[in-house]
Amino acid sequence: MDAAVCYSGGTDSTLAALALDRFYEVTCVTGSFGLTDDASHATAAAEAVGFPTETVPLDDAVARDAVETMVADGFPRNGIQQVHEHALEVVAGTDYGTIGDGTRRDDRAPTVSRALAQSIEDRYGVDYVAPLAGYGRGAIDALAADRLEIVVGPSETIARGDYEAELRALMRDEYGAATVADVFPAHEQSRVIGVREA
Repeated sequence: MDAAVCYSGGTDSTLAALALDRFYEVTCVTGSFGLTDDASHATAAAEAVGFPTETVPLDDAVARDAVETMVADGFPRNGIQQVHEHALEVVAGTDYGTIGDGTRRDDRAPTVSRALAQSIEDRYGVDYVAPLAGYGRGAIDALAADRLEIVVGPSETIARGDYEAELRALMRDEYGAATVADVFPAHEQSRVIGVREA
C-alpha cells in the first residue's frame, strides 16, 4: 500500500513518515506555491532519512487569501489552517490511496478535525491517517532526540519546505517586513538532516 505524507522536512512530518513506513510505501509530498525554493529543503530532508519525494503545486490564490487572513487576524493560525486544508485536498487528489500528515494532539495549527478527515476520505476516496495524533509535544521531542538528527533555529532562518516560509515571503512582498514580524511570533523550528543510528 502507498501513502503520501504531507511533508515539511521538520520533526513532526518526519516522525509521521517513519511511523507509517512500517505499513506503507511512504512518499514525502511537499506542497509549494512556487514563491520560494524551500521545497528543495524538504526534499533534501526526506532523502536524508531515506524517503522518495514529490512536490505538488498549490493554488496561489489560497496563499494570497491566507496572507490576508493572517494580516487581518494579526496572527498566523487561521491562515496556516487554510493552507494545510488546501494541501491535504491537493495531495488527496493525487494517486495515493492513503494520505497523512504530522499533526499531533496539542497542535494549535494546523489541526485536522474528525469531520474534515472524513470529508476528505469521502470526497477523494482515500484514507487519512495522523500517526502522531495521540502524541504531545514532550513525546515528540523525546522521539526526535532519540531518532533524528536535526538543526534548530529561529523560524525565519530555518529553511524548510513548509507553508510558513512561502507565506512569510508573500506577506513581506505585499505588506513589508514589519507586518511579518507583527503577525508571526518568534519561535524555533527544526529541520531534519538525518536519522540517528539505533
